[in-house]
Amino acid sequence: MQPAVIPKKLPEPIREALAKFNLNLCMTCGTCSSGCPVTGTPGMEGWDTRKVLRMLHFGMVEEVVDSKFPWVCTGCGRCAHACPMNLDIPYIMLHMKSLRPRDKVPGILHKGAENCFKTGNNMAIPLDDYLFLMSDMGKEPAEEDCPGFYVPIDKEGADTLFFPNSEEVFADNEDMKWWWKIFYAARENWTIPSENWESVDWGLFTGNYDYIKTFAQRKIYFMKEHHVKQMIMPDCGGGSYGCRVGMKLCVKDNPANEISYLYLYEYLVKLIQSGRIKLDKSVNAGKIFTWHDSCKHGRELERHFGKGFYEEPRWIIQQCVDNFIDMEPNRANGHCCGAGGGMWPGPYEAESAWHGHAKYESIKSTGANVLVVACSNCRDQLMKRVPKFNPDYPYEVKYLWELVADTLILEPWGAEEIARAEAEAAAQWERFGVSFDEE
Repeated sequence: MQPAVIPKKLPEPIREALAKFNLNLCMTCGTCSSGCPVTGTPGMEGWDTRKVLRMLHFGMVEEVVDSKFPWVCTGCGRCAHACPMNLDIPYIMLHMKSLRPRDKVPGILHKGAENCFKTGNNMAIPLDDYLFLMSDMGKEPAEEDCPGFYVPIDKEGADTLFFPNSEEVFADNEDMKWWWKIFYAARENWTIPSENWESVDWGLFTGNYDYIKTFAQRKIYFMKEHHVKQMIMPDCGGGSYGCRVGMKLCVKDNPANEISYLYLYEYLVKLIQSGRIKLDKSVNAGKIFTWHDSCKHGRELERHFGKGFYEEPRWIIQQCVDNFIDMEPNRANGHCCGAGGGMWPGPYEAESAWHGHAKYESIKSTGANVLVVACSNCRDQLMKRVPKFNPDYPYEVKYLWELVADTLILEPWGAEEIARAEAEAAAQWERFGVSFDEE
């Protein structure tokens, strides 16, 4: 009797890649499928993680690569976190993405990655537009409550390097101001790049190993070229995780590529503990706050790089508010919001919303008025898409740094500090050829 499935002989490069994951260890126990947000998704009937692993075990790589499964996988890592044999399933799915021809990558993901490779940002925003926006938007805080403020670009010898998000630069301009206000209050010596400034890594979202490495190398080059002391890892979970993966490859090529960096949680904790910024909890009285554990900032970062950020954000929130309630489940066991792995800008909105329904129930069960997040994809998903499909429980969504900025006690700069900053700003914009007389 002929078996239902005859194992296929794979091309050598694919066989070598899959051999690293040792699929023979899979016991087909189904633990991966029971925790996966894809399981039960409408339109994905008949598909689950266990089935995909068995397909790969039998050499059915083309069938998996041609399917929708790797692209609706959010890379959340709940499967790998629970797997008794420690199989790195998110990396397997990443490799399946890498095997898809680039012209068949779904939606706008490959176009965004190509834009970033060619222009330095996902939206292909021209340098002149970027510079003018930073000069123009920077005037608003200076005229309101941060006299002397400006956005420093390509600043030599800065202490801290920060990366904008193209979505904020392109459309959500106001969302840039939260970090700006924190830097101002802390009197931070910071800078952003004029080129290659994108924080979000669509190379990771598309399984493009070359781009992951290139985007990380550009950040390293900027640090070295401008003698910047430390970098704040991009807030996007995929962006920071992709950057870590890329930097690991770069350091392997050349140990001199090693640079100093902090995660946003570490940076904010240091500012608060050192007294560089001061907070007033009373401004947040009367509201209940909860926290969303980002998959890539938590279990996947912990799994691959030894430390996930669970306690730091909770501590930061509790310096800002009196009424904090944790979701259940939480930390490494928390549910995926449904927008990781490129699902927010990807073409699978209904699937992504379905993935997030368990997270929505967790939010709802807390009774919270405000959900605090620290990843741009998570924020967009939980502020826009999940409520669109689940409108019965309204809640406000805030970035962690937005909450901190809202809670700041701003101590005024002295006249000399303001004058020095204004002179620096004038010299910078003259150097870049930005004239305010053209408005």
